[in-house]
Amino acid sequence: MLFLALRHLMSRKKQTSLTLLGIILGTAAYIAISGMMLGFQTFMIDQLVNNDSHIRIKAREDILTPNSLNSSFFSEDVFVHWVKPPSGRKDNAYILAPQKWLDRINSDERVSGASPQLVVQGIASYGKLAVGVGIVGADPEKQKMVSNIEQSMVFGKFADIGSSGHRIAVGDEFLKKMGVSRGETIFLTVGKGLPQPFRIVSVFHLGIKSLDETRIFGSLSDIQQLNQTPSRISDIAVRLLDVNLAADVATTYNLMEQEKVQSWDQANEGIMSVFTTQDIVRNAMTVSILVVAGFGIYNILSLAVTHKRREIAILRSMGFEPRDITNLFLIQGIILGIVGGFVGLLLGVATCYIMSTIEISADRGLGGNHMMISFDFLIYVKAFLLALVSSSFASFFPARSAGSLEPIDIIRGENS
Repeated sequence: MLFLALRHLMSRKKQTSLTLLGIILGTAAYIAISGMMLGFQTFMIDQLVNNDSHIRIKAREDILTPNSLNSSFFSEDVFVHWVKPPSGRKDNAYILAPQKWLDRINSDERVSGASPQLVVQGIASYGKLAVGVGIVGADPEKQKMVSNIEQSMVFGKFADIGSSGHRIAVGDEFLKKMGVSRGETIFLTVGKGLPQPFRIVSVFHLGIKSLDETRIFGSLSDIQQLNQTPSRISDIAVRLLDVNLAADVATTYNLMEQEKVQSWDQANEGIMSVFTTQDIVRNAMTVSILVVAGFGIYNILSLAVTHKRREIAILRSMGFEPRDITNLFLIQGIILGIVGGFVGLLLGVATCYIMSTIEISADRGLGGNHMMISFDFLIYVKAFLLALVSSSFASFFPARSAGSLEPIDIIRGENS
């Protein structure tokens, strides 16, 4: 049966070659596109999960109403009529009961660490150059428990910022942008406060240019003093033993207090929606590839049934059952799927390897000098199965048609 199937395929070398080429290119294209998209997704998710906390607790945001402002400007016995009532949101800026939160978090068995933070926007200046920065005040030992900041250090240690002393850690891109070196002093300003000197003692590389350019870490007490808010915190960063529980834990925490609690994926819904769109595009391309490959196999086997009617009649007269004829043509489709899928795998792997060696500019902030390609084994398994299933499915209808032919009908058709 296998020999007959191969002989039928080899008797139509041109059609067989074109069909194989379609399967090979389709399989390779799926592998290359999936490797590129999933590689980018994996990198971005790794950056989001490891460079920041799994869950972040922030000060709540209140809706502004006339009553929320009346008490701030007028006594209770004064009637106030607003010509244009205030609207929008009021950010409290600080967590109202941080110790209560920390006690609850530390008693949660799902939590591996928590870091109280004061996150503020400020100005960094060096000489005549000044840029906007995001300043994070944190205890260095606790911060290392909720992120991979220590592994991202390229000069010095994160612990060098200490618990006080106006020492900071900055990104390597910040040094380039400001033209400053490690060990030098810059000035930080928050709000209407006066500029204060801070010495750069550590340098990190997170792999995301926007963070490496604008993120500055200092001790919690130093940033509280810079912001003129002693003992205040704006965020609590939480790391879990299992990151997959982040959304469920965040939802539970949201029901406990008035603060805003978000998991890493909830806080990055925009990025996650892009990944969803990429998956839709990738799956749509997969369907297109299956349809094209399927039509190719369907056409070649349909033509084979038409051209091999006499051979089918001979095989039936030799004792072949209808199911044997059906299996003969099914085997042809399966052979095309196996050969095309295997060669497509080799071509896809080679393409992914070549793409992974392509150098890209590190200035784009994608975390490396080469394209990020996923070599996940499941990509190749899925690609091969798609080639095999599509070819088998496409060959079923011509095969069934061939199996239903009766010798007497074939002879009558040729004599008429």
